[in-house]
Amino acid sequence: MATIQGAACSSCRYFDDHKLNGAAATGDQGLCRYNPPVSQPEPQGHGLWPVVAGQDWCGHFTAEQTPAE
Repeated sequence: MATIQGAACSSCRYFDDHKLNGAAATGDQGLCRYNPPVSQPEPQGHGLWPVVAGQDWCGHFTAEQTPAE
């Protein structure tokens, strides 16, 4: 399958590397904030965003989805 040149989660505006909220980033991992958080099976469980690696990519990537300035 062909990929878009430069397609990577770290290049997407919806990639949250945790650096903005004061937490330490873990390697090149971050959260994908493209969709709402995924619910958990327990009633008291909190929703979670998927953890992705910076070099991962998905079918939502386009040049227009690059990080905001």
